[in-house]
Amino acid sequence: MTSPVESFPIHIPQTQLDDLAQRLAQTRWPDPETVSDNSQGPKLERLRALVAHWQKDYDWRATETQLNQWNSSRTEIDGLGIHFLHIRSPHSDALPLLMTHGWPGSVLEFRAMIGPLTDPTAYGGQASDAFHLVIPALPGFGFSDKPTSPGWGVGKTASAWVQLMARLGYGQRWAAQGGDWGSAVTTALGHMRPPGLVGIHLNMVMYQPTRDEIAQATPEEQRMLADAQRYDQELSGYMKVQSTRPQSVGFALADSPVGLAAWIYALFQDASDSGGEPERAIDINALIDDIMLYWLPNAGPGSVRFYWEGIREMQQQGPASAIPTPAGVSMFPGELLRLSRRWAQARFEDLRFFAEAEHGGHFAAMENPAVLTDHVRETFRLLR
Repeated sequence: MTSPVESFPIHIPQTQLDDLAQRLAQTRWPDPETVSDNSQGPKLERLRALVAHWQKDYDWRATETQLNQWNSSRTEIDGLGIHFLHIRSPHSDALPLLMTHGWPGSVLEFRAMIGPLTDPTAYGGQASDAFHLVIPALPGFGFSDKPTSPGWGVGKTASAWVQLMARLGYGQRWAAQGGDWGSAVTTALGHMRPPGLVGIHLNMVMYQPTRDEIAQATPEEQRMLADAQRYDQELSGYMKVQSTRPQSVGFALADSPVGLAAWIYALFQDASDSGGEPERAIDINALIDDIMLYWLPNAGPGSVRFYWEGIREMQQQGPASAIPTPAGVSMFPGELLRLSRRWAQARFEDLRFFAEAEHGGHFAAMENPAVLTDHVRETFRLLR
C-alpha cells in the first residue's frame, strides 16, 4: 500500500528554543587559535560573533513560517519518512524539477531560486521556463527520518526520489538538479534513467581525472587539479571523519549547538567564494537557518552518517561510465572540485549545456542564485 503524502506544518515547541538559548548562554569556549589565518579551522572571534547574532537578532519563527508557506510535506518511502517542500508553479504546464541539497546544506539552500523558478514571469522571465519544485531533505537530514539500519546511501535515496516524483503525479516527465551529495544522487538518477526523467543539471561533478587528463592538462585544468589536491590535503578532514567514524563526532553535534555550528561553519568558510569569510557571500541569518535545520531535529549525527554510506557505495562500484541522460553542468570558480568542458564531455554522453560563472563557490544556490537559476533554465529549455 502506498503511503499518503501529508501536510507537515512545522512548529517547534518554545521549550526547545528556550533550551537552545540556555545552551548558547552556557557555552564553554575554546582557547583562540594560535595562527592568524584559517588553517586551524574557524576563528574564535567569528564563532563568537555568529553566536551573538544568533542570541540577539535571529528569528527562527520567521523561517518556520516561510517553510510552511512552501507546502511543507512528508511521506513514507521504504519505511522512512521523507520531508520535502512542494511548490507548484502558477503555470500549469511547468516542468517538475527535483532539487537535492548536500551536506551541510538543507532544503533552505534553494530558497532564493524558488520564486524565479516557479513563477518566472514575476521575475522578468518567460512562462515557458516555469517549474514545479520538489525539494526533499536527504535521509537523516532536516525533518526527514533518521535511518536506523545501514543502506540509506546515494543509490537507495535516488530510488526513493523516483518513487516520490511518481507519488506526486510527476512520473511522466520531470527533471533533476543537485550539488554536493545532491549531485551524487542526481548523477545516480542520470545513470538509472528512470521513466520520465528528461535530463539533469549539476553544479558539482564527482569524478577522478584519468592519467591522460592529468598528463595533458591545460594551465586552467592544472589549477583545477591543484585546487582538488588542496581540498584533499588541507580541507577534507571533516569528510574523512564522517566517512569513517561518524558516530564519534555525532555526540558533539547532538549535544552542543556551538560545536554543531563550528563544524558546519568550517565548510562554508573553506568552500564558499568568500575569501574565508562566508558572511561576505551568504547572509548570516541564512547561515544560522541552515544550522537550525540540523540542531532542531537533531539531524547532525544522522546527516554525517550519509558520508559513511556514500563512501562505501563508491568503494564497491567499478569504473564510472558516461552518464546517458541529457545533462547540463555549471562550474563556479570557488568550487574546489571543478572540471573543464572537455573533461565533462568525456563523462556525459549527451552534454547539452556547460557554463562557468564569474563568482560563487560550493554553495552556488546560496552564493549566486541568479546565475544558477539562469543555467537551470537554459539546460531544461533544451529538453522540454
